[in-house]
Amino acid sequence: MKNYNYLAFNLHLLLICAACFSCSKNDDPQPDRDPTPDEEFYYKLHRVENLAMETDDDNPTEAKSAVYFNLATQQEVPNAQAKTMRWDLSFSGLYNSFIGGNNGTNATNFGYGGAGKGGILILEKPFDEVTEVPDGAQFKLGSGVIGTDDAGAFSEGIGWYLYDFGGTILGNGTTEKTHVAYALGASVTTNDGTVIPARTIILKTPRGDIAKIKMISCYKDVFTADKWFKDTPHMYFTFEYLVIPAGSKHFEIKP
Repeated sequence: MKNYNYLAFNLHLLLICAACFSCSKNDDPQPDRDPTPDEEFYYKLHRVENLAMETDDDNPTEAKSAVYFNLATQQEVPNAQAKTMRWDLSFSGLYNSFIGGNNGTNATNFGYGGAGKGGILILEKPFDEVTEVPDGAQFKLGSGVIGTDDAGAFSEGIGWYLYDFGGTILGNGTTEKTHVAYALGASVTTNDGTVIPARTIILKTPRGDIAKIKMISCYKDVFTADKWFKDTPHMYFTFEYLVIPAGSKHFEIKP
């Protein structure tokens, strides 16, 4: 009888241990898989309105935390996930107005060390006229590489917006038209008659998909230049984009 009780006790103890081990194994947090776009996401025109950036007009040159954005979910991604494939483009630099892709091989990229293979470039061409990925496209791999345009103040090459510091490049010279950022989703003509062509951003996502992006406004709820003023709530980005799968070349909208 003693041997039977001893064996029964040990068997019971063994079952408890096995159950506990099974529970603890099931309770272990599993790493979330990086989300991938479904087929319905591609070849559609998408729009984001009023994506808010951190703004401090008293300290405009003070660096703010970068913002990471996922085109498929239209959601921001936490800074802690900068080295993941979860985000497609970043906003950083002056007023978080400089854009970059997600690339794990470039030491100046926020995704450095991750698996991303993204990049970015900008074309002097209207969004609707960009019908295919340019042959031999040279994508910039760093972060914060597309921002202010050469036609305005604080220029950094061909950019997606023109910054009219004094209000005299595109504005009427009044105080309310100073410090206005003009998104170049459409062409504009400066006060001296110079035509600035529309700009279209081409983005390679970390998975190799390709997006074309039209930046429309950086002002809250207003999308045309006649309503952009110095005191208009700003750094609320509105943009439209279309994404095609990796390996594809032609931009088109499909039903």
